[in-house]
Amino acid sequence: MLSALTQLLIFQLAGEVIVRGLALPVPGPVLGMLLLFSALILRGGPGKELQTTGSTLLQHLSLLFVPAGTGIMVHLHRVADEWLPLLLSLLISTAVTLVVTALVMKACQPRATTGEAP
Repeated sequence: MLSALTQLLIFQLAGEVIVRGLALPVPGPVLGMLLLFSALILRGGPGKELQTTGSTLLQHLSLLFVPAGTGIMVHLHRVADEWLPLLLSLLISTAVTLVVTALVMKACQPRATTGEAP
């Protein structure tokens, strides 16, 4: 488990270093996740230890939201002051996500059904 956590943290660190070094407008952990995804594709998937560690982290995912919730409570006055832009951005981003997901599903559907026998 320790080596799998080390792998995850190394990819996050690599993403952070690249983002800061190149001044990219992307969060470092996101780039690190893309690097990890690329490495997993090249390797043919995650190893057993990385799968186990990932599953364990996902089981306790709710604990990872505690710092974000604490930050919202600390800055609740800002949320109250800027509730309209926050609400609009949440509604618009949700609608855009639904539309993009529907379009991707529609685009992928003919590919999935062409291989099936009638």
